[in-house]
Amino acid sequence: MDNSQEAKYIGYLSSPIGLLEIAGDGQFITSIQFLNDAEPKQIDKPNDLIQDCIKQLDEYFGGNRKVFDLPLKPTGTDFQYKVWDRISEVPFGMTSSYGLISKLLGNFKLTRAVGLANGANPIPIIIPCHRIIGSDGSLTGYAGGLDKKKWLLNHEQRYSKFSEGQLKLF
Repeated sequence: MDNSQEAKYIGYLSSPIGLLEIAGDGQFITSIQFLNDAEPKQIDKPNDLIQDCIKQLDEYFGGNRKVFDLPLKPTGTDFQYKVWDRISEVPFGMTSSYGLISKLLGNFKLTRAVGLANGANPIPIIIPCHRIIGSDGSLTGYAGGLDKKKWLLNHEQRYSKFSEGQLKLF
């Protein structure tokens, strides 16, 4: 779903992984999209919240922020909200698996559904779906592409207090 179409406010950030479009409704961040084009899709219409989100993302990419403090309003189903809440609990610099998230939700058989919910996350990076990997440690799908997922994980590991061996303990 393209939440930016309904957004009143739009801002852009040129990041190490490409151009990001941040959208919000005035009170909440509603989406972050990876733009393949080097140019914004529409005119920049930021408000204070969008500017704060851009600032926090910039701090994250600079290695100076590990936790985001922003009001979020992703669009999704009740199940997706549960998955996104669990994903948001995975600490900076660590990873978890689709299987473990489904187990934490009470049913290991939900692994595929967890993967689909993870892929539907409209606010990547802030809801850190990039931290969810295959149970064998493999990098699996990511809205921005696996190269961006790998970059984000390496970036977090570089600025994390966790050692390489601790990465998959969550």
